[in-house]
Amino acid sequence: MQGLVTTSIDKSIAIITFAHPAHNSLPGYLLADLAQQIKDAGESPDVKVIVLSSDGERTFCAGASFDELMTIRNPKDGKKFFLGFANVINAIRKCPKLVIGRVQGKAIGGGVGLCAAVDFCMASKFASVKLSELALGIGPFVVGPAIERKMGLSAFSQMAINATEWQTADWAKSKGLFHEVFETTTQLDTYLDHFCQNLLTSSPEALSQIKQMIWHDTDHWDSLLDERAGISGGLVVSEAAQQAIKMASIA
Repeated sequence: MQGLVTTSIDKSIAIITFAHPAHNSLPGYLLADLAQQIKDAGESPDVKVIVLSSDGERTFCAGASFDELMTIRNPKDGKKFFLGFANVINAIRKCPKLVIGRVQGKAIGGGVGLCAAVDFCMASKFASVKLSELALGIGPFVVGPAIERKMGLSAFSQMAINATEWQTADWAKSKGLFHEVFETTTQLDTYLDHFCQNLLTSSPEALSQIKQMIWHDTDHWDSLLDERAGISGGLVVSEAAQQAIKMASIA
């Protein structure tokens, strides 16, 4: 098992960082660990704010692990894998603390879903985004509700259908995926620290109420994302999808 998820807590800020040598892609075991560490940080009395980040400089998250996708042989196992992304999104949604995204580089597929799921997202100018799922014979079904909620149906549809084209960080900001975009990672980290320090001075109860407010009308997402995981799980075992994934993995 490659990669890891770590949590460090400093002055009431929990920084959860995931890493994987394949461009920070997320196999099932890392997704499960990520969801659990978000849940744990949300329940910790020592934590007031959570930052979600990844390792490295130019790629935030490459989405689903191609190696694992190629091992899926039936829809049941396919659904189980895609539920990993559903569980992370729902962990962020249910977390009583604000989750702030630090996106230092490119985000693809499920990585875009993470950007959309966090409560406030900051990025560097290197954080281009792409939803590549359709090009792989599947679709962004699980991450779709989070992205559509943040960006709107038109922008989500553009990314979902035009699955081979990158969109810039500035485009993502203009559509609401990113709230701030910075020229350098240093500027990103400097402002992120300033931003989180300001949040620490705010009322914890007020922050909790804001969290509930911005996630209004999403109580059905447990069942919705379960259903969407089933759609992806059924498609990923098709001959067309497996061939596309194989070709993409060696590109």
